[in-house]
Amino acid sequence: MLQRLRISLTAPAVLFGLMVPAQGVAQQARDSLRLGVLHADALRHDPRGQQFALLSAQTTLRLRNLDAERLPALNLNLQGQYLSDVPSFPFQLPGGAAPAVPPNDNYDANLAARQRLYDPTLGPRRGLEQAQLAESQSRVRTSLYTLKQNVNDAFFTALLLQAQRAELETGITDLEAHLRAARDRVQLGSALASEAATLEAELLRRRQSIADVTASRDAALAVLGDLTGRALTPEQALELPDLSTEVAQARGNLGDLRVRPEYEQFARTRDVLGQRQTLVDAQERPRVFTFARAGYGRPGLNPLATEFDEYWLAGVQIEWSPWRWGTTQREREEVAIQQRIVATEEAAFTASIRRGIANDLAAIDRLERSLQSDDEIIALRERILREARLRFDENVITSAELVDRETDVLAARLARATHRVELGRSRARFLTLIGLEVR
Repeated sequence: MLQRLRISLTAPAVLFGLMVPAQGVAQQARDSLRLGVLHADALRHDPRGQQFALLSAQTTLRLRNLDAERLPALNLNLQGQYLSDVPSFPFQLPGGAAPAVPPNDNYDANLAARQRLYDPTLGPRRGLEQAQLAESQSRVRTSLYTLKQNVNDAFFTALLLQAQRAELETGITDLEAHLRAARDRVQLGSALASEAATLEAELLRRRQSIADVTASRDAALAVLGDLTGRALTPEQALELPDLSTEVAQARGNLGDLRVRPEYEQFARTRDVLGQRQTLVDAQERPRVFTFARAGYGRPGLNPLATEFDEYWLAGVQIEWSPWRWGTTQREREEVAIQQRIVATEEAAFTASIRRGIANDLAAIDRLERSLQSDDEIIALRERILREARLRFDENVITSAELVDRETDVLAARLARATHRVELGRSRARFLTLIGLEVR
């Protein structure tokens, strides 16, 4: 029994794997921290929270570029060229004069303007940008949501270690009283020196356990502080949440719960694919532009001119590609395949949530049953301990036997504290798993 308790109190892997604190310590301070507050702090503290504003700014710039496409597009063109051959005339004008021959060197400077009158792709492109913004922000929310489970782990680890330390300190107080009595007996010659030595060794071992527990709790608080941005001190009290009402309500509505941020992400991804489909359809329709150009060059619009001249022109242009060799249909099929991929990912995610819910609910039911018998076990152990103390005071049993009974009570109390915090942790994990806020 002593060896078994020693392992449970000193092994770091077990200390961090179990998650349970003492009820008295969790309720002792008015300024104790609640789990829901720490969740909110972690979300605010994470640097990824800045991405919401950055993504919005990025989309705003892209939308402004799309708006700029509605304005006239201006182009300044300068060109000079030499032609190896120019038009010539195989006849002479009346009177024997030869027709003028255009020069071989040409020059042109012009300003061209192009204005969209009708472009069916602009609206879908704007819709696609906005849908992609919503999808990107939902991805950030999904990545941030994992912080809540990290906070749960650090929070309940610190609570467990806090409870273990409280129980150990209580047990040390009792042993110190017995040690004083044993030393008095040794001095009076009514007991061997080993009686006091046994109690003193147990006290030293428990103080070592307290030091180990304190160091592990400080580490858990450091992790919790790093996650939340809070400067947590070793004296900081953590409040064990009572989530029984929230869990009971959630268990009655599991079929309707789709509040995890991943479901929002799946919905926004489907919106993006819908906008892509709209854009593919819009690319099949014609676009209408007006254009104008004014310039100065040699020749101008008259190819036979030999002098520099001003010119201008204007018109309407229609662009349409009715034949795209099947690319439009293939793009539609690609979007449809991606929609099916999203559906399979959502179904797989729902299945994983369902499996996690089953495990958490089973743990909750098991721990609730365990707590029902913990008080009875402790009462029985304490009754045996009281008898052992009376027998020890009467010098009927040895210190080793008393230590065994003290250890039995301590183990029972630690088990009850463990079950309390494990129950709280399982409830919090269940609510976090299905996407509900922990108050």
